[in-house]
Amino acid sequence: MIFDSHAHYNDSKFNDDRDEVLKNLDNVKYIMNVADSMKSLKKVINIADKYPFIYASVGVHPEETGELTSVDMDTLLEYTKHKKVKAIGEIGLDYYWDSVERDIQKKWFARQIELARKVNLPIIVHDREAHGDTIDILKSENARDVGGILHCFSGSVEMARDVLNLGMYVGIGGTVTFKNARKIKEVAEYVPMDSIVLETDAPYLAPEPFRGKRNSSDLIKYVIEEISRIKGIPKEEVEKITFENAKRVYRIED
Repeated sequence: MIFDSHAHYNDSKFNDDRDEVLKNLDNVKYIMNVADSMKSLKKVINIADKYPFIYASVGVHPEETGELTSVDMDTLLEYTKHKKVKAIGEIGLDYYWDSVERDIQKKWFARQIELARKVNLPIIVHDREAHGDTIDILKSENARDVGGILHCFSGSVEMARDVLNLGMYVGIGGTVTFKNARKIKEVAEYVPMDSIVLETDAPYLAPEPFRGKRNSSDLIKYVIEEISRIKGIPKEEVEKITFENAKRVYRIED
């Protein structure tokens, strides 16, 4: 069975056929549906309530932190009390777009890690072209205390080593199938299987041969195939180990 550790089924790209997509998934046992803004919180909770196999993560993406307030942190705290909320995320830093001042991003990244410590939930971290600052904040905010996932990992082997030293997991998705994705293939080879979780980031980052199209949890099988090839182990083993890893990080029991 497959655990898609990171998806966004609240995204508008699923508005026309969300039910059909989710009811027809093959071999996908669990999905973590991840919030990215204050506006998305209620929707991810509603989806988790509707589908027994879907869990929720609540948090604010760095690109959405520009208008955050302490009142919003209180609201997030209330959402963490829902029985299907299993993580804080996605949170982090994004220096690619730089749509929000970096100091503001850092402030709310740290505040949300603080919240995660308060409620004892793991974190789901977004890091785009902010590798050094991401690791520095994870260290300074004692992220090891809560654990979590570096989602859609895009750093180097050296950064992966820092992530592992923090006791966190490396999230690998469709990018590992891209022909020119040398760095993530090297990371997939380096990181031990017991520290890898699979993800789609649906509807984004569809794997080859669907690159550029809408992604869904069904397509995670192509990620499994590529990791199987890189690691030289059977697909069934990749599937089994990563399933257990995701359950462990999100503290989910069958």
